Formats: sequence, C-alpha cells, structure tokens
Amino acid sequence: MHKLMCALAVFLLATACSRHSSSQFSQLSEEFVSTTLSFSPSSATAAGLHQYHDQNLDDMLDDVSSAALDKQRKFYQDFRQRLNGFSSDALSAEERADQTIMQDQISLALLELDEIRNSLHNPTGYVETLGNALFSPYVLEYAPLPARMRNIVARLQKVPLFLDQAETNLASSPDIWTKVAIEENDGNIGLVDKTLRAAVPSDLRDSYDRAATPALQAMRRFQDFLRNSLSARNNADWRLGRDRYLKKFHDVMESGVEAENVLSEAEADLERVRARMLDLALPLHHSMFPGHKDHTELSGEERQNKIVAEVLDKIAERHSSREAYLEDARQDLAEARAFVAEKHLLTLPPRANLQVIPTPEFMRESYAVGGFSPAPALEPQLGAFYWVTPIPADWPKERAESKLREYNFYKLKLLTVHEAMPGHYVQFEIADDVQPKSRRVLRAVYGNGSYIEGWAQYSEQTMLDEGFLNHSPEMALTFAKEELRVLANAILDVRLQMLDMTDQQALDLMEKKTFQEPEEATPKLERAKLTSCQLPTYFVGWRGWLRVRGEYQKSQGSAYRLSEFNDKALQQGAVPLAVLGQLLR
Repeated sequence: MHKLMCALAVFLLATACSRHSSSQFSQLSEEFVSTTLSFSPSSATAAGLHQYHDQNLDDMLDDVSSAALDKQRKFYQDFRQRLNGFSSDALSAEERADQTIMQDQISLALLELDEIRNSLHNPTGYVETLGNALFSPYVLEYAPLPARMRNIVARLQKVPLFLDQAETNLASSPDIWTKVAIEENDGNIGLVDKTLRAAVPSDLRDSYDRAATPALQAMRRFQDFLRNSLSARNNADWRLGRDRYLKKFHDVMESGVEAENVLSEAEADLERVRARMLDLALPLHHSMFPGHKDHTELSGEERQNKIVAEVLDKIAERHSSREAYLEDARQDLAEARAFVAEKHLLTLPPRANLQVIPTPEFMRESYAVGGFSPAPALEPQLGAFYWVTPIPADWPKERAESKLREYNFYKLKLLTVHEAMPGHYVQFEIADDVQPKSRRVLRAVYGNGSYIEGWAQYSEQTMLDEGFLNHSPEMALTFAKEELRVLANAILDVRLQMLDMTDQQALDLMEKKTFQEPEEATPKLERAKLTSCQLPTYFVGWRGWLRVRGEYQKSQGSAYRLSEFNDKALQQGAVPLAVLGQLLR
C-alpha cells in the first residue's frame, strides 16, 4: 500500500508540474508576441494589438532610436535564457513547435541588431514602417472612422521625430535601396496629402491639417535627405555575404535544409522542368504553328527554347486590359472559390471578409504584381486584402503589354489561387481558429515563411491536379513556367546574396532559361536586392508540403483523403514544415 501511494504521489506531482509548465509556457508565448509587437506600434495595429500595458499603441509610432534598439537587444537576450529554461522533453509536440518559432525569431532579431544592422543602411524600412502606420488605421475597421482618424492624427504628430531618428541612424545605403525609398516615400506623401485627407470627417479636418502640415514638411525634408545626402553615401552592400546569409537562411527556413543544397536541387530541377515543358509544348506547337515543322533545323537547348517560347508567346496573347485587370482578378476569385467548394478540396472558412483592392501606392515597389494582407491576428473578423497592383496609366503601351502578357488569362488565375483561393487567404483564415489564443497569435505573427509560401504553391498544383480549367494544356504549360520561376527565385537569392551573381547573369537566368518577360524579370531582380531569404521559401516550402503529404498518405493507407490532410495541416497554423508531419501523427 505504501509503495502504491508513493507511486501515485509521484504521478500526481509530475502531472501537476506538467500542467504548471504548460501554463507558464503559454504565458511566456503571449508575453513574447505582445512585447515584440509593442516595439513596433505600426506592426501592432496591423496585428490587432491596440493596448500594451498603459500605452495606446494606435497613437504611437515606432521608436527607432539607438536607445530603443539597445532595449530590444536586451529583451531578446534575456528572453532567450528564459525560453531555454523550458526543457523540450517536458513540452508537448505543439509547445516544442512554438518554442522553435520563438527561438528562431530571437536568433533573427539578434542577427539583425548585431550583424546585419539594416537600421544603419536601409531607408526602405523606415518608409514602409511609416506607410503601414498610417495606412493600417485607414483600412482596418477596428473602430469607427473618427476614432481611427484620431489615431492617424496622433501618429502624424510624431512623424518629424521618427524621420529625424531615421536620418540620424542612416550612415550609408546602396543605390537600389535609396532609389526605392524615394519612390515609396512619394507614395507616403500622396497617402497623407490626398488619400487620407479626402477621408477625414469634416469635424476633424482642422486637427488633421495641423498634424499633416509638419508631417508633410518632414517627409519632404526626408526626401531631400535621400536624394542629396544619403545617395552620395552609397558604399553599403545590399548583399548579405556568405556568413550572414547562411545564418539567416537557417533561421528563416526552419526546415533543416541548407542554402547550398537548395541551390543544387533547384538548378537540377530547372533542367528537368524545362524538359517537361518541351513535352507539353510540342502538341500545342503542332496546332499553333504547323508550318514551323517543330523546328527540326535546330537542336538541343536552342530548339527547346524556340518551341516553348513560341507557344508561351501565343498563350500570352490572351490577356486582360489595363482597365479590366482588377475586375478580372475578382472574377477569377469567384471561379476559384466555386471550384474549391465543388471538389471539396478543404473545408472553406466560414468568414467572407476578403476584399480585392489595388495595392497601396507606398507598397507597389515591393509588390509589383500583387500580394495578400491577412486580417489582424488578434482581430480575425476584420478585413483581409488581396492586393492587385494596377498598371499605371502613364506606362507606355509596350511596357503595359509586357506586364499583361506575363500576367495573362492563365497566369492571373494562378496568381489569384496563390494569393487568395485556396492560397494565402484560406490558409490564414483557417489558422485564425487555432487554440489557445497565445498559440494562434504566435503562429500568425511569426509563422514560418516556407509553410506559408509553400502552401500557396502547393495549392496551385492541387487545383490543377484536381482539374481546374479542365486540365487545359495551356494552363499546364503556364504552371510549368511558374515552377521555373519558383526555381529561379531560389537560385537568384542564393547566388546573388552569397555568390556574387551579376545583374546580367540574373536577367539571363530569368529571361532566357525561365521564359520571363522583361517586365517580370527586372522588378524581380530589384526585389532580390531588397530582400533576402524570402525568395527561396516558395521552393523549399512547396517541396516540404509535398513531402509531408506523401508521408501522411503513406501512414493513412487506404483511409487517406486529400481534403482531410489539407484541413489537418492548415489547422496547425504556420509551423515549421520540419515539425508539421509530427503534429499530424
């Protein structure tokens, strides 16, 4: 009896400790998200965090002073020690996934603060932070418009200090970063002087004008600083270099893959996909160009390029117009939604809060084609946005035609599938039901990029596998071209950031090896210089999703159902793909 009671006491003590540890871990996770968001009030508003302790974050702008950055550094260092105090063995599989996310976010934050130090060299970070700080309260209906406009007025009052801090921090900048910052700052000026001003309720116009006048003056002074001062200090390098890139790559991917292996796999896959494209193109080439006799006068890569390029060029002739581009995307969204429901590829989320809108002007350099902005993690009932970047009215006909040919009838549908249905929008909406709240918010705010972009690519493949557009051979070839683009994304990022790839080599890869229009290739090269370790997430994530699905299908045998896998995998939120399979067991 005594031994039995002792054993029972040990069991109860272990169970109590486990519950206590789990409760502590959940509180730690919540503290991590709320504190790190408080460092950036602009990000906090976008995530739905409006109050932190006694502070109204919606009235605040980011503090980017050196003292504030030192405070952040100390927080991350101290939090790492606290997080490491939890033994992985004592945590559940779900908690271990969350621990991994926080550990990697801490590593990324400290890498930025201690080694990369974009605060000293990247003006686009300041410009985009300011744009988001002013745009989010305008577009997110977390409160009535007058209250949100008062938040904007409060932030406008802080613009001069924010931009003074930015000028103090910025020591040098590569030409490309300064150029983009100038363009985006123009967008911010238009946002304040036109868009927001037009939306101000009549009883707030005086207060808005009083705040906007010095804010606009500060923004124009910052524009002069960018053009006349920072542009002359252009000796900073946009390349991370090998050591810093490998560190960042490891923490961003969270998948166990290394940059060199991703590069070699992507370059090998590039040739395999090109060969498959020739097989897809030949029957179409027979019917489209019967007089060309399959270009038997050519051989090897020259013949391959000629046949595939001719078919792609013919396919690209079917495209939208400059005026109808946005509306066509809306129609594509309705078509994709109907197909997902008909085939029951997954359980569609009950909310219908997606809006298709033009990409905000201050973000159009970063989102040259479009993008997705999810509903705030803490307020999932608010709007989510599928951004479609309009073709400017002042673009010459040839440039507009290049863009429309690249995002033709078939590619625009793939873009809509990727960004919205059943891509990012569905993914984030389902993740908004993850419980407990601390886990949901952590995985929404700091979700794994390979999981997120991988799902969007995987969802495109799944739609086509299930018969979207009736197995159209034109769509199949267009999708194969997109796969080439995914591979090129990974190759570009690794080679540009750590292997000194030249601009011409990058353009040749995109235009000659992956059939991209110049209007696609040139902005992509710019994007590759503005970001790092984001472009490979499409390839790493897509392959990761297929691997996890294959393992799950094998484990389920004859009981496997595609919709069940999709539902279960999305219900985890954006966890590292390396642990997703473990969570599905």
